[in-house]
Amino acid sequence: MLTNRAVLTKTEAAQISAVTLAFVGDTVYSLYVRERLTLEVGGKSSDLQKCAARIVSAKGQSEFLDKLLPLLTEEETDVFRRAKNAKKGAKSKSASHLEYNRSTGFEAVLGYLYLIGEEGRIKELLAHSDSSEYQKTETAQAFKPVKR
Repeated sequence: MLTNRAVLTKTEAAQISAVTLAFVGDTVYSLYVRERLTLEVGGKSSDLQKCAARIVSAKGQSEFLDKLLPLLTEEETDVFRRAKNAKKGAKSKSASHLEYNRSTGFEAVLGYLYLIGEEGRIKELLAHSDSSEYQKTETAQAFKPVKR
C-alpha cells in the first residue's frame, strides 16, 4: 500500500462498494500500464499517453478480460460479477454498455486485490496482457537503466 494504512481483510474489502473497488482498481491498472510503457517501450510522453489510453479504455479492458475470466478464482469472480452488475452513476462515451460494465468488473477485481495486499496475484493476472499492445507507440525507445 502506498499509504500507511494496513491492508484490509477480505471481509473489510468485501464491504466496500463494488464501484469504489473499481475506482481503486482503475488507478492500479493505469499505473501498471504507464510503468510498463515507460520501462519497456519508452518514447515521447504524448505517444505513451495515447497508447495507455487505448489499453486502459473500457474497450481495451473488456478485450483483455476475455483472457482473464477463466483464470479468476471464485472469490474474484464474485467481485467481478458484483461490480459488473452494480448501478453506476456514469456512462462511457466511447464504449458499449457491456464493455463498460465488464471493465468496471475488471477494475473492481484489481481494486479488491490491491486493498487486501495481493500484489502478487495482480502481477500474475496482468502478466497475461498482450505484449504487442505495448509496442504500438510511434517513437518506441525502451528505457535502459544505467548499470551500477
